[in-house]
Amino acid sequence: MRILMVASEAQPFAKTGGLADVIGALPRALVRLGHHVDVVLPRYRGITVPEADAGGVRVVFVDRPAYYDRDDLYGAGGRDYPDNAERFHYLARAALKWAAVQPHRYDVLHGHDWQAGLVPVLLDRLRARTDAFRSTATVFTIHNLAYQGVFDASWLPKLGLDWRLMHIDALEYYGRISFLKGGLMFSDVLTTVSPQYAKEIQTPEFGFGFDGILRARASDLVGILNGIDYDRWDPERDPHLPEPYGASSLDRKEGAKRALVARVGLPVDAMARPLVGLISRLVDQKGFDLLEQLAHELPRLHASFVMLGNGERRYEDLWLGLASRYPDRIAAHIGFDESLAHLIEGGADLFLMPSRFEPCGLNQMYSLRYGTLPLVRAVGGLLDTVRNYNPRTGTGTGFTFDEYSPQALLGTLRWALDIYPDRAAWRRMQKAGMGEDFSWDASARQYVKVYEQVVGGRR
Repeated sequence: MRILMVASEAQPFAKTGGLADVIGALPRALVRLGHHVDVVLPRYRGITVPEADAGGVRVVFVDRPAYYDRDDLYGAGGRDYPDNAERFHYLARAALKWAAVQPHRYDVLHGHDWQAGLVPVLLDRLRARTDAFRSTATVFTIHNLAYQGVFDASWLPKLGLDWRLMHIDALEYYGRISFLKGGLMFSDVLTTVSPQYAKEIQTPEFGFGFDGILRARASDLVGILNGIDYDRWDPERDPHLPEPYGASSLDRKEGAKRALVARVGLPVDAMARPLVGLISRLVDQKGFDLLEQLAHELPRLHASFVMLGNGERRYEDLWLGLASRYPDRIAAHIGFDESLAHLIEGGADLFLMPSRFEPCGLNQMYSLRYGTLPLVRAVGGLLDTVRNYNPRTGTGTGFTFDEYSPQALLGTLRWALDIYPDRAAWRRMQKAGMGEDFSWDASARQYVKVYEQVVGGRR
């Protein structure tokens, strides 16, 4: 099959979150399965166009400096760019214009998140005027339903879009327009990034106002768990670790812990305590409001903490303050550092992800791969990937809690720290987690099934 993906970011060109990891890895996995994949991206500032395709994937950049030659991808100073509607309408229109003049026809157009939400909307209009997309199926993936691309309705004529789209069955969303809704309403099939999240977004609690639409389209909605890039995340050949290790050589993992302790400035005696890692955006969604309420409890635990991330200023200040007051227990690095991220995954004993909601999550899968036990809230992709420890059977790959409360998080953290001295139980969980298959090849095969079904239906 020939597949065209449209997205707003992709590794290694531009990244703000997990979407970039998906667009960097899924197309390559599809190519390994024998399919042809092109990806259309904005050419942001600093992107150097590669001379050759990466992993057999052709990447096409939309080069419009007025829209994309900016300091950041989506906004500045904590605010979205005021012309984001125009910027990402242009991305969708340019992608389709380019696709229409290619010598081959695409079987599937696959848009990702609200920034590509207008792709199926515009394609629907083009089908009436050109044969280029007559048999092309559309797939739209929700990576995070909380981001919806909502704009004032006055953008419709500015973008050359018909006022008839200001309708409940089109883009209209509580008196405004939503690019995300365009993707949901006009695509043949919808996917999202884990089976559990596909169920959750059909409920008022997790649906962010779109649960009714998603329930109505439940038969067209498929949850496919994201994979992880085993070329980049593999403790047996990770250049960021002091020495390689695997499930059969877990004793070497201690070297990564020692290197991490030294790098972040924790005292040597931290080696004798469980080391808890966090790598995250510092926002409520990721559970940092719970951690804020536990700020006085964390330093009292028999553990050390290493936090890497950035986000809301109050959470940055909180963690910097904790690191300043308790330098023997807590280390914090504001920003992102690829090398340190790998070292945390390899050197930590526990990895904390107490998310309010989590469409898929990648770090818990990295942690499992590295023999670092995840402690997560049982939602979305976290529930799909982490099996709670069962002390009666000794099975499990980590620790989970259900209620979104500081008490539930603290109780589970204390439980995990109590289990840590039982080295046999801990080692069983490490090996079980390292044996899981979260490769993109497995996920890509599920996408192919979706493509084949929707293309067959379109034809």
